[in-house]
Amino acid sequence: MSEERAREAVALAAAAAWLPGEVVCAYVPFGTEPGSTSLLDQLLDQGKRVLLPIVPDVPGPLEWAVYEDSSSLGPGRLRGLLEPAGRRLGPDTLGTADLVLIPALAVDDAGVRLGRGAGYYDRSLSFAAPGAALIAVVRDAELVRELPAEPHDVRMTGVLTPEQGLAPRPVID
Repeated sequence: MSEERAREAVALAAAAAWLPGEVVCAYVPFGTEPGSTSLLDQLLDQGKRVLLPIVPDVPGPLEWAVYEDSSSLGPGRLRGLLEPAGRRLGPDTLGTADLVLIPALAVDDAGVRLGRGAGYYDRSLSFAAPGAALIAVVRDAELVRELPAEPHDVRMTGVLTPEQGLAPRPVID
């Protein structure tokens, strides 16, 4: 991990101390996604129940399992992806979360999220509880004024960045 990415991961983990909710669906960073397991551990230290996604065998909504600690992670279906080794809880488990942390490549002022393109989160977010905070995790440079939106896109209610911490979406000027 580069020095800059390590600094970002520390900042995101520190910001996690201010995140609301008792049940948090999060993710293990994959490739260049921001964050680290330190953020997950910070959530656990606060007494939160942390759920992590499992990529299903057939394209569809994500499944979820409980995160216990970094030793409970193992190789996932996609090369380089770590997933929890525990019992799969199913896509509807997302509906138990107060807060959902979602990796993104960019987020705009209106809460439109640009993902990696596989559609796993697009198919999963319909299972989120009404009123759950949907927080895209991005680098500060990945906040943009406007992105193209598709009818199936679920708008984010906030963003979490290394420098700004937690910020609401949509932005109201």
